[in-house]
Amino acid sequence: MTKILLLSDSHSYIDDRILEYASQADEIWHCGDFGSIEVIEELEKIKPLKGVYGNIDNAKIRAEFPEVNRFFCEDLEVLMIHIGGYPGKYTPITSKEISEKAPKLFISGHSHILKAMYDPKNNLLHLNPGACGKQGWHTMRTMMRFVVEGEDIKDLEIIELGPKS
Repeated sequence: MTKILLLSDSHSYIDDRILEYASQADEIWHCGDFGSIEVIEELEKIKPLKGVYGNIDNAKIRAEFPEVNRFFCEDLEVLMIHIGGYPGKYTPITSKEISEKAPKLFISGHSHILKAMYDPKNNLLHLNPGACGKQGWHTMRTMMRFVVEGEDIKDLEIIELGPKS
């Protein structure tokens, strides 16, 4: 059993609430737009960090994280892309990755819209944790957490961190 904290679009912002949730996880997954290396350093002090770079991330962050991250957590295959779309509206890079080999879990960020939806065509779950930072048009800062057990995703929770203002 692996406890995951999933976040995205921090845009250089991190606070004690995010760090508290991070300390309760086994792994932290960040789906891009870190915004600064300091966000990465703070998260890495707490738990192992997996992620992808986002469209606002600089060359230093892009050197540390890939655009496309495909990995296993226990027996669960995960595909993570910052600008990836969602079922029925995948970006070209996501469509290519899924057509080559569909994962069980596809994660994207970028939109600042929290989503959890099943893709019956590709037999996968899509998650977008929304945005945990204060930059962007969203009104509520959000993250997700869940448990991976084998190849199963369990106990998915939405975390509302409060208004961005």
